Amino acid sequence: MTLYSCCLILLLFTWNTAAYGPNQRAQKKGDIILGGLFPIHFGVAAKDQDLKSRPESVECIRYNFRGFRWLQAMIFAIEEINSSPTLLPNMTLGYRIFDTCNTVSKALEATLSFVAQNKIDSLNLDEFCNCSEHIPSTIAVVGATGSGISTAVANLLGLFYIPQVSYASSSRLLSNKNQFKSFLRTIPNDEHQATAMADIIEYFRWNWVGTIAADDDYGRPGIEKFREEAEERDICIDFSELISQYSDEEEIQQVVEVIQNSTARVIVVFSSGPDLEPLIKEIVRRNITGKIWLASEAWASSSLIAMPEFFRVIGSTIGFALKAGQIPGFREFLKKVHPKKSNNNGFAKEFWEETFNCYLPDGSKNSPASTSFHKGHEEGPGAGNGTSAFRPPCTGDENITSVETPYMDYTHLRISYNVYLAVYSIAHALQDIYTCTPGKGLFTNGSCADIKKVEAWQVLKHLRHLNFTNNMGEQVDFDEFGDLVGNYSIINWHLSPEDGSVVFEEVGHYNVYAKKGERLFINENKILWSGFSKEVPFSNCSRDCLPGTRKGIIEGEPTCCFECVDCPDGEYSDETDASACDKCPEDYWSNENHTSCIPKQIEFLSWTEPFGIALTLFAVLGIFLTSFVLGVFTKFRNTPIVKATNRELSYLLLFSLLCCFSSSLFFIGEPQNWTCRLRQPAFGISFVLCISCILVKTNRVLLVFEAKIPTSLHRKWWGLNLQFLLVFLCTFVQIVICVIWLYTAPPSSYRNHELEDEIIFITCHEGSLMALGFLIGYTCLLAAICFFFAFKSRKLPENFNEAKFITFSMLIFFIVWISFIPAYASTYGKFVSAVEVIAILAASFGLLACIFFNKVYIILFKPSRNTIEEVRCSTAAHAFKVAARATLRRSNVSRKRSNSLGGSTGSTPSSSISSKSNHEDPFPLPASAERQRQQQRGCKQKVSFGSGTVTLSLSFEEPQKNAMANRNAKHRNSLEAQNSDDSLMRHRALLPLQ
Repeated sequence: MTLYSCCLILLLFTWNTAAYGPNQRAQKKGDIILGGLFPIHFGVAAKDQDLKSRPESVECIRYNFRGFRWLQAMIFAIEEINSSPTLLPNMTLGYRIFDTCNTVSKALEATLSFVAQNKIDSLNLDEFCNCSEHIPSTIAVVGATGSGISTAVANLLGLFYIPQVSYASSSRLLSNKNQFKSFLRTIPNDEHQATAMADIIEYFRWNWVGTIAADDDYGRPGIEKFREEAEERDICIDFSELISQYSDEEEIQQVVEVIQNSTARVIVVFSSGPDLEPLIKEIVRRNITGKIWLASEAWASSSLIAMPEFFRVIGSTIGFALKAGQIPGFREFLKKVHPKKSNNNGFAKEFWEETFNCYLPDGSKNSPASTSFHKGHEEGPGAGNGTSAFRPPCTGDENITSVETPYMDYTHLRISYNVYLAVYSIAHALQDIYTCTPGKGLFTNGSCADIKKVEAWQVLKHLRHLNFTNNMGEQVDFDEFGDLVGNYSIINWHLSPEDGSVVFEEVGHYNVYAKKGERLFINENKILWSGFSKEVPFSNCSRDCLPGTRKGIIEGEPTCCFECVDCPDGEYSDETDASACDKCPEDYWSNENHTSCIPKQIEFLSWTEPFGIALTLFAVLGIFLTSFVLGVFTKFRNTPIVKATNRELSYLLLFSLLCCFSSSLFFIGEPQNWTCRLRQPAFGISFVLCISCILVKTNRVLLVFEAKIPTSLHRKWWGLNLQFLLVFLCTFVQIVICVIWLYTAPPSSYRNHELEDEIIFITCHEGSLMALGFLIGYTCLLAAICFFFAFKSRKLPENFNEAKFITFSMLIFFIVWISFIPAYASTYGKFVSAVEVIAILAASFGLLACIFFNKVYIILFKPSRNTIEEVRCSTAAHAFKVAARATLRRSNVSRKRSNSLGGSTGSTPSSSISSKSNHEDPFPLPASAERQRQQQRGCKQKVSFGSGTVTLSLSFEEPQKNAMANRNAKHRNSLEAQNSDDSLMRHRALLPLQ
């Protein structure tokens, strides 16, 4: 039985070899054999097989120069690999290459040769058969070209898990790994190409097209994918037809009639050159012009279609071409082809005959006796140039570069580079097997394949996990579907002014790696419509809608037939025939004609607007005035008035006012996140620091004056350290509030689009209104306490009587901030910031003016009042007023007892009190003399009461005299002056604090 099978398979292989004689293959021995399938001819001759005799193999006709160049690319790659010291060293690759004649039958015939040889090897018949000319199994096949042919070949090779790497089959059906288990390819599948076609139509705003597809596994899936993409883009298809190179004349006529009668000017064609050629010839015969042809890559650069005599009909073709590659040394290799030097290439003889239109006299099939079958099949530069006449013999000395054929067209290597890449992919898979380390392999338990006994399925496994860098520096790895993702060039057919040939001008590209909407690039300036026009043709069901309008669906009509509807407010269309109005970006609004979006008016309290400038000037004025006051206080820091106002706290108070004025500037200008988070805490902390200083100053003086007998304990507890500590504690509470606010709900910049459609209000979102309320509320609480103490201190001496000014400033503060609350709640936009700036400035100016302007006025313009005598006189006057009240009360009691007018005098050191009832000084001095006397010797003041007037007199002498007077005064004190003594003791206690 085994011998019988051996003989049967040998018989099959022998028959297959006979069908493919020596001149019908390219073959070279090697350690590992690669198969190749290339369309050396465009088709086969039609022959009626009546079966009256044994059927003969059909003849291949119409030589394909490009197909032969692709074959040469495979041979070049194999020879380059064999000469490489790093890739598969000590291994030799061989090849067996067959002609598919662009038909399924011839491709399957060649594939059976590969399969049969593999089956012979799998039976291990060497012990039974003495095969001296044994050819190793074909472990991988490069090919085929057309998707329909590759589909048939893949079905057969897949049964035996023989890897097939195609260089030109792009049908998306071949990505189905359940059906085509061993198929891979170095060309992108048609899914991206169909999407790119729809993108081009959308780019030129066409919506009324026709489709034509080859009736095979390439055309049908491709046009189906295009219809899906077109439907998503509201592109309508007027007609859809199928064609084939084997269609009869009547079918071609029907398709041409449809094209001629259609109003669609754009025609999308998914077909190969041979399938499309009969249709184009009929269209040329009828002279149907004015159509725009959108070509798939299979015919976009086909030499069968791109002919000068067809240009008037298809001159507006826009097509897709594969990305061109570079093969160093390939051009020189192409020039070396010669029948006598190419012993391994059985196609070289026919190539030579077709190139130079001669015959080789050594029994070639294209000898003069056998050229008749070329009649009627030699059109175009892509086909053979033979004629029905006898050819002259070839000399063998012809120059290959002297004849222009597609074979030597080295301008763009696309399919040739894909062939080159396919061979290298297989070689790198073999290299992975060659260098595999046991335990790290791809097979069971990490085992590796034996390179000397490698089988096809093992190569397939490594191809699926392939990853290498090609000669152009690009990464090559097949995805899970066995595909390589690639990009497309977009070409436009031009007529060369030099020789009148059709040239392919690159006018754009399609990047499948880019995100949707950015994949297509077209340079419209390079496109020529109908070979000369720059104006984009019109191919729409309805006339274009003008910018500012959109397409509106008409009931009962296709979606491509529409009416023009104005865009609503906030939307625009800046192009003709817009399918929909685009919504303006968030920061933009449509113009009056809805043709574009203009930036919305942005409003915030700007530095450049008059209102912002005015507020800035007031803030700067406040900073300047505060700095001026601080300078005055610093310069006159040792004067009595500055000392009397507790200069250290005054400095801190002026610094806080500087901060208050400065904080208002954070509310002006475009709000940023950092300004929003800084401005409220800066304002709140500055004001609390300011009010805390005022509160401590007022409370300190009040406590000292109200203490009955000031002691060292008062001085200790009301020293500077404690004062600053109280200020710090009050301010620290505000800082804690701000920190909690910024941590839990930090303010941020906010673009408000809701208030008005055409205006953007840039404001600060405060994060938490409760936190803002706490901040302002705490400030107002301190202000209220300060107001209370200031009101209580309103009767202190004049130099210490800041209370009435502080009271007034606190009233201003309350009025400002009570008015601020409803104003803040009722305003919006930039006026919110403006209201707060006004409030800050008003409160700050109120504090500055009420507390410091009077003192600065005295210091600068009334220096006579800025003396120690004036300050002491004012201080002592307060004590005498209290003493006078007590004395008069006791006098009144004595008068009632004695029923006579009397006076009670109490003397203190360097002082005297006299009481007169409704009497004046009999010898009054002039006012100037009196002031001079008071300045020299002391001061005298009159205190009026309901029942009389008390004149108070103070004199200040040398410290030594004062000390003596104090000792003498102890003996003159009486019980009646006890109240006066208590008040004067307050004066003594206060003087050191001054």
